[in-house]
Parts: sequence; structure tokens; C-alpha cells
Amino acid sequence: MKENRKLLKEVIEDIQRDLSDEEVLKLLAGSKISVNPSKDREKYTFGQKAADAIAKFAGSWAFIFSFVGVLAAWMVINIILAAKAFDPYPFILLNLVLSCVAAIQAPLIMMSQNRQEEKDRRRAENDYKVNLKTEIMIEDLYDKVNAILAKQSALEKKLDSDKHGDSREN
Repeated sequence: MKENRKLLKEVIEDIQRDLSDEEVLKLLAGSKISVNPSKDREKYTFGQKAADAIAKFAGSWAFIFSFVGVLAAWMVINIILAAKAFDPYPFILLNLVLSCVAAIQAPLIMMSQNRQEEKDRRRAENDYKVNLKTEIMIEDLYDKVNAILAKQSALEKKLDSDKHGDSREN
């Protein structure tokens, strides 16, 4: 038990730089370990699910290829239509559309990244709790094995001394 306290004190000293005493105590006291830390929190709203889906698609090769295809088609159609083009050569309307897409897409991606960061933080916290508990349990088992070995050694010495005492009497 003393070794556990010693270990716990060492762990607390190691992490004191990163966490305040209150945070360390909360972490150790409320040490519920989640089976799946990313799913045991709140349910996502429709907007959050949409932002995640858009961010997932916007960060894919499918988006890049489809977007390049739309841009190329837009320019080719307007060049072919020439005088009757809905967005003639400097493609001012295309620039406006691209700016609007970027202005809407950036916050959606950031919202999705913030949620992912929160999931990662909870997962890391959960891993830390598991590792800390495991380390304390291993230290406790180590102490118990050492106690068993010490008792075994004492018994062996006693048996040896009893054997040697019996052989001297004969």
C-alpha cells in the first residue's frame, strides 16, 4: 500500500506541470472509465451531422475531382456561348460562387474539427485513466508477489535450518 501511495505521489508530481491539483484530484476521484468515450456523450444535432458529412466530403479526392470538373464545365460552357454566356470571360460570377463556397465551407470544417478534437481529448483522458489505474494495479501486484517471495524465502530458510538441525541430532 505504501508503494501505491509512493507511485501515486510520483505520478501526481509528473503531471503537476500539465494539470492543476484540482484537476488531478478530479481525474483520479472520478475515474469512471468509458468503454467508448466518443459515443457516451451527447447525441449530435442535425446541423452537427451535416457539418461532419460536408467536412468529410470536402476533404476527399471525390470533392476535388468533382469541383475541378464543375469549374472546367463552367468555363467551357461560357467560352462556347461567347456573346450569350451567363458569365463571360473574366468569370466574375464564378469568382463570387467560389468565394461563397469558401466562406461557408471553412466554418463547417472548423466545427467538425472542433468536435473531433473534443473526441480526441476525451479519448486521451480515458487512455490516461486506464494507464494510471493499470500502473497502480501492477505496482500493487508487484508488492504482493514480493511479499509472497519474502515469505517463501523465510520458509525455505526455516526448512533448511530444521533439516540441518535434524541431521545434527542423528
